[in-house]
Amino acid sequence: MKVPVVLMRGGTSKGVFLNFEDMPADQLLWDEFLLDIMGSPDRRQIDGLGGANSLTSKAAIIKKANLEEIDVEYTFAQISIENQLVDFKGNCGNISSAVGPYAIEQGLVPAIEPITRVRIFNTNTQKIIIAEVEVENGRVKTEGMCSIPGVPGTGSPIYLSFTNADGAVTGKLFPTGNEKDVIQTPRGPIEVSIVDVANPLVFVNAKDVGLNGTELPHEFTPENLAELEEIRAAAAELCGFANKETATKQSPAVPKMTLIAPPLDYIDVTGTPRSASEMDCTIRMMSMQKPHQALAITGAICTTSCAYLKDTILSDFITVQNEVFRLGHPAGIMQTKTDIIAGHIRAIKVVRTARIILDGYVYTKKNYAVTGMLA
Repeated sequence: MKVPVVLMRGGTSKGVFLNFEDMPADQLLWDEFLLDIMGSPDRRQIDGLGGANSLTSKAAIIKKANLEEIDVEYTFAQISIENQLVDFKGNCGNISSAVGPYAIEQGLVPAIEPITRVRIFNTNTQKIIIAEVEVENGRVKTEGMCSIPGVPGTGSPIYLSFTNADGAVTGKLFPTGNEKDVIQTPRGPIEVSIVDVANPLVFVNAKDVGLNGTELPHEFTPENLAELEEIRAAAAELCGFANKETATKQSPAVPKMTLIAPPLDYIDVTGTPRSASEMDCTIRMMSMQKPHQALAITGAICTTSCAYLKDTILSDFITVQNEVFRLGHPAGIMQTKTDIIAGHIRAIKVVRTARIILDGYVYTKKNYAVTGMLA
């Protein structure tokens, strides 16, 4: 079957973008359809569009909205590489940054110069994201001087505002009802904070698992990763996503394992020295049980929000100085900007770049009755 598809980079992730009209009419077939397109399960994804990495095995399904207050509906899918699994539980902030440009280029949202504001409703989290996209001569502008760690070159800035993002997946700021929880491990009891803002994260102090927080992706040993996944699986059980014995398969994407540490000097993956004075915290995230090469946007949003909260493990060593929060990750330093009204976080803004890589068709291995055929 021949299906229209757009391959896009959004921030430090890459994924296939599909119009809702081109998805199977029977949503029970969506998992099979997306696995088919991406070439999963197969660690090389040799027979599909996947890039053999969790950061490039993603999909965005876009639908023109019928509501006055939003422009498009966006559903995110994390397609497992090695398992017969598609996870719809959470969102991806990096992929979210490409939704606005896609919607404009596909004619779902009219292009308004110089900035087109796209109101995006993420169906995974039931939250609204506002994208501000530069437009020139009726087309999305991709050239510019904005640089983001983890992506070569520069591009046009895309500003994303995550509004009222608390309880995005679980419906609760603290999914367990506690600012801190204790998880029993072979190492002994480990104190964690599980926080759900934009996506649920389980925060662990790096020193509590024998790490310093400045490790680069290639420096995590199989033993490190196994220990971190054991903690994450226990946190998934506390969130009610799955039993800890089955969480790796049933809920591999959320909560996201996140190591935190105080500001520290380190050398990033590009060989650039990073000074503790440049950041407010050091952070290392996992993506589908592997070290993230940079930092998930939803992870940055959740960590920023958590930095303003009291009695979490972040508040043990982080003091927010102003509205800009700086996170030191493997590829560099990401900044977020917080909009606070009457002591409450109204929105957290980040800047990304995105671009279309391919616009064409993908051929599936079997036929699916798509929504557009039945309209």
